[in-house]
Amino acid sequence: MEKLVTFLLLIISLLINSAFAQTKTPQELDYVKSNNIINQIPYFDNRFRIDAQLDEITMLFYRKSGSTPVILVRPDGSKLRVIDHDKKKVEWYDDVTFDMIKIKKPMPGPWQVIGDVLPQSQILVVSDVKIEVEPLPDVMLAGETLKVEGKLYNGNLAINNPRFRNVVQLHVEFISTNNASYENFGSGIIDLTTFRDDGFELDEYANDGIFTGEFQLTIPAGEWIPVYRIKLPMATRELRQQPIVLHKNPVSISVDVAQHEGEFHTVHFIIDPKYVDPDSFIFQGKITYPDKQDEPFSVTEKKGIGYVKKFAYTEPGVHRINVNAFGKTINGREFRLIVPEFTFNVEVNVDQINTESTAVKSEKPLNKKVGANKTITAAEQMTLDDAALEKVLQQQKEKAEKQRHQQWLIIGAGNLIIIILGLALAFFFIMRKRKQK
Repeated sequence: MEKLVTFLLLIISLLINSAFAQTKTPQELDYVKSNNIINQIPYFDNRFRIDAQLDEITMLFYRKSGSTPVILVRPDGSKLRVIDHDKKKVEWYDDVTFDMIKIKKPMPGPWQVIGDVLPQSQILVVSDVKIEVEPLPDVMLAGETLKVEGKLYNGNLAINNPRFRNVVQLHVEFISTNNASYENFGSGIIDLTTFRDDGFELDEYANDGIFTGEFQLTIPAGEWIPVYRIKLPMATRELRQQPIVLHKNPVSISVDVAQHEGEFHTVHFIIDPKYVDPDSFIFQGKITYPDKQDEPFSVTEKKGIGYVKKFAYTEPGVHRINVNAFGKTINGREFRLIVPEFTFNVEVNVDQINTESTAVKSEKPLNKKVGANKTITAAEQMTLDDAALEKVLQQQKEKAEKQRHQQWLIIGAGNLIIIILGLALAFFFIMRKRKQK
């Protein structure tokens, strides 16, 4: 009977161990590899084990937002706290939602973590965090907005934990090669973008492990070195790519300015075909008139040999055109770019003003009664108008002189007050010094 019970217990034990093993990933079962490069260690009931082969370990604990930092219990029972640890051997960074702890020569054996560690949290051992990104296009244009995707890796394994986004920052910089042959000579370093995995802007899905960078290349054309910089709480790493050439914006604008009402300003959008397909363009933008009124517009097809848009003459002054262009490169890649703002000035038409002035004068009565018996002719009326204008100008001149005189009086009074205060302070210090003697 005892043998039968023992045999049944053995069978049950084997079944349990088999089922338990099937629920573990190969990464959990074989968590220590050569070269001390590991990504995750088994974590059960707030306990984990550190192998003797590790010379250094960096652990990341996710915990409830706003909770206090965790406490680590070593195999010998001693404790490590954020405010109580050997700073020569332990680096500790605590945030609102995580603790990152780097330990040199960690004690081998079973460890325990005490704190509000999130359920189903796994201890991520940070070994070699890096980002792999798509190569940049062969043809890149100044003013263009690019979308580039990348994935985070820890060692050779992809990091798909959405919480890791709170730990790492991914920045992209463009560094000028300072090649005197290009326009960006002397431009230095430009902080261009930040990779995102939050579902906003050009990132398609939040927390899918794919980080999206949006490059707004509103920078000078020329030769640049792309640098992908990864910032962790206790480390910074970077990936430099080969230099790329950012070509000039292929769109320029010119205008034939109208001078009279009833006419139209003719705006020409000129395409440089060196790197783009000139027949693939469409334009979307707005014109801002001198009175600050905006008028949206679009150009979707060529007229003759180019792209043209007409705007009615409204008034003299500065007009501003802001436009986005959409097209294809010579390689067939579709792009969108911002064309630099274009302004043109419609000058005042002197001939038209003189005509209007003559018309106004001609509308005045040729004869005007003055008193009871005197009549003024048209010629005398014009003489009086000139005299009135001269009087107004003289009054404005006297007013300006008066204001200038008042300003000088205020400045003089201010200087006088400063001098009096300076003398008073000097007298005060002299008397104080004499009393001390």
